[in-house]
Amino acid sequence: MTRSRHALRTAGAVLLASGMGFALLGAGAATAAPAAPTDSDSGWARVAHLSPDTALVDVQLTALAGGQVIFELAGVGYGAVSEYQQLPAGTYVVSMVPNGAPEGTPPVISESIDVQADRPMTVAALGTNAELETRVYRDDLTLPAPGEARIRVVQASTTADSVDIRTRSGVAVAEGAAFASATDYANVPAGPVELQLSAGGRSSTATLTLPEATVHTLFVLDNADGGLTVTPVFDSAAVGAVPKGGVQTGGGGMRSDRPLVGEDAVVGMLSGAATLGDSARFGR
Repeated sequence: MTRSRHALRTAGAVLLASGMGFALLGAGAATAAPAAPTDSDSGWARVAHLSPDTALVDVQLTALAGGQVIFELAGVGYGAVSEYQQLPAGTYVVSMVPNGAPEGTPPVISESIDVQADRPMTVAALGTNAELETRVYRDDLTLPAPGEARIRVVQASTTADSVDIRTRSGVAVAEGAAFASATDYANVPAGPVELQLSAGGRSSTATLTLPEATVHTLFVLDNADGGLTVTPVFDSAAVGAVPKGGVQTGGGGMRSDRPLVGEDAVVGMLSGAATLGDSARFGR
C-alpha cells in the first residue's frame, strides 16, 4: 500500500457550551459520491484527537510487519476526527508526536490496533496530557430503517463526571455516560431532532438535523470556558470501499469550506444543517 498524507481541515459544526450550557452551530450537509465495492479483506480506521491540553500533534499509522508508514496526518488539533482509512486486515501502530517534532522524537502516545476485515473503528487519544490514554471504539455503521438516523455518544470531556443526552421525544442517546465511554447506537427520526443535554446539574437543549439513512457520533469535549462542546460527526458518507451491508464510511471534523464533490468528498463530513436558539445557552 502506498503511503498517503492527509491535510487537516477545520470542523464546521459543533455543539457549543457556555459554562455548562449548550448551543448548536452548524454547517450544511455535504453530498457523497457513490461508494465503491467492498473489499472483504479490508477494514477501516480513523483517528481522533480528544485531549484538551495536548497541543497539535502529527499522527502516523504504521504496519507492525515491516514498519511501513501507511498514512500520516500533520497538525491535528483538539477535537479533530480524521476520515476513515481503508486498510488490509492486520496489526498496526498509531503514534502521535508533537507537531513538527524532529525525526526520532518519542511519541506522546503509541497504540497497537488490530484491523479486522469488514469492521470500522475509531482510535482516540483522550484525557489530560498528564494522563493521556488511547481507546479503540468499534463502530457500527449499519444503516437505519427508512425515515430514521442512528446516533451515539463518545464522552471525552475531562470536566463532566457524566453526561445525559435525550431527544425531546424521550429517546435516550446517553444515560450517565462516563469519561471515555461510548454509548450504543440509538435510532431516532430523521430530520430536525431536539436534544436535551445535562451534565453537572445543568441542562439545556439544541437542535440537530439528521439526514435520513445516516449514522452519527457526538463527541463530548471540553471548551475554554469550563463547559462542554459536543461535536457531531457524520460517520456514514464518504467516497471509497464500504463495510458489508453497503454502509458508506466517512470521517468527521476535517472538512474544507468548499462543497464536497467528486474527489473532495473523501475528506470527512459533518452532520447536516443545525439551528441555534437563545434558550440553548446559559452561563455558569
